[in-house]
Amino acid sequence: MRPFLRKTHLMTRLFFTHHSFSNSTLIIPQSSRSFQIPLFNIPHGVFRPNSSSGIRWFSSKSRVEAMQNLEAISYLSQREAAEVDEILMGSLGFSVDQLMELAGLSVATSVAEVYKASEYKRVLVICGPGNNGGDGLVAARHLFHFGYKPSICYPKRTAKPLYTGLVTQLESLSVPFLTVDDLPLDLSKDFDIIIDAIFGFSFHGAPRPPFDDLIQRLTSLNDYKEANQRSPAIVSVDIPSGWHVEEGDISDSSFKPDMLVSLTAPKLCAKKFNGPHHFLGGRFVPPSIVNKYNLHLPPYPGTAMCVRIGKPPQVDIAALRENYISPEFLEENVDADPIRQFRKWFDDAVAANLREPNAMSLSTATSDGKPSSRMVLLKGVDEDGFVWYTNYESRKAHDLAENPRASLLFFWEGLNRQVRVEGSVQKVSEEESEQYFHSRPQGSQLGAIASPQSSVVPGRHFLINKYKELEDTFSNGSLIPKPKHWGGYRLKPELFEFWQGQPSRLHDRLQYSPCDIDGKKAWKVERLAP
Repeated sequence: MRPFLRKTHLMTRLFFTHHSFSNSTLIIPQSSRSFQIPLFNIPHGVFRPNSSSGIRWFSSKSRVEAMQNLEAISYLSQREAAEVDEILMGSLGFSVDQLMELAGLSVATSVAEVYKASEYKRVLVICGPGNNGGDGLVAARHLFHFGYKPSICYPKRTAKPLYTGLVTQLESLSVPFLTVDDLPLDLSKDFDIIIDAIFGFSFHGAPRPPFDDLIQRLTSLNDYKEANQRSPAIVSVDIPSGWHVEEGDISDSSFKPDMLVSLTAPKLCAKKFNGPHHFLGGRFVPPSIVNKYNLHLPPYPGTAMCVRIGKPPQVDIAALRENYISPEFLEENVDADPIRQFRKWFDDAVAANLREPNAMSLSTATSDGKPSSRMVLLKGVDEDGFVWYTNYESRKAHDLAENPRASLLFFWEGLNRQVRVEGSVQKVSEEESEQYFHSRPQGSQLGAIASPQSSVVPGRHFLINKYKELEDTFSNGSLIPKPKHWGGYRLKPELFEFWQGQPSRLHDRLQYSPCDIDGKKAWKVERLAP
């Protein structure tokens, strides 16, 4: 969360105290998106007032917020969908293979958004003879590279070079192709996800063999869901196969996929979709088509190829869990010096291109033991300890003045690792603080002066006006003086714990604690039970 003003990083902080709230619902999108909605924006989730418990937090697995449920989404008729394709492949210069590649990538990223490869690895992609089947072949290739294990059922192959090329690409990856006879009658045990890429919006009439039987097998999986038994998640590409493109399941087949990935724009039948996950893919619709058909579509977040439509299903927080898969972290393989071991893991986090690998949770406490935590950025580490910079009049600074001990926590999710460090804290030298202050961008220097950190301010305008005044004052390029109340701290480590996630919660935890060996200071490494 880093909204910035010109060149500075002025953080927005909002405090909620335990008072009564109105009946308003706060819909909270990520700060990286610009949505105009009631009230105000904060990242990740939905707050709702509750008279008995103050505030309730509803979390979401999806990166796309519940606010999109408030927006009017456009739906295309079959004729309009065909016209859009004709325009894309006509005057706008798209080729079929370009659109198919983008569509298949959208399907694969939508699947990965909801169904993690660690839990839903085995994927069956059932492909029809047309473009919808081609989308499925492309999705299968991307899913393979995302870490899934796809298999393909492609009963009636299209002989055109585009399709034979996709088959060749999948065969080169050793993705198995299964005949209809190879498939078990009961699909519930062999697969975690089934992608329905059989028929697209141009299909009409009743499904013919062997697709009628395949759709019936997919429909029969409803029995497992109704009995609360594990069943493969069914993902339909653009429209659920066998549905009428505008009226939905008019044949009353009871085919109910768990996810629908609409492409370009949802088709009218999507209004009848009641599954938990509806995504939009195909991030290639130009303004000319948006204007021609007066389309209202949700904005895609960041660089994503898919966006959720509507509110995500409410998540059972107690059921959220990850089964970590990591290499063993053994005592005989660690460095005897915890600082060197930390540097090894830190370098791994940098090499893995993790976002802000130097972000750490800093926990402090008052003299009477009242704790508080916040995220800060590590700015140096050596044998003397860990260094960060802040305002000496902030809450954490007041805590450290009363109780000069703290704990640091680094969490590197992509590597299933965390490091905890405890120790005593003291200020770095004024010279060191001065040198670092002037190494920062000018905006960050001005922001440090403009913000009376942790103090109550009348509003964001107060910070903006103060910043603009400072910007005008130093517009001539003169040296910006470091505030007396700004500088660094150094934590001298007295305890380390290196944690690496492992399956079944049998995590590796190695603790370094100081000891004396032959009169010399050293570190003792011990394993802690997870």
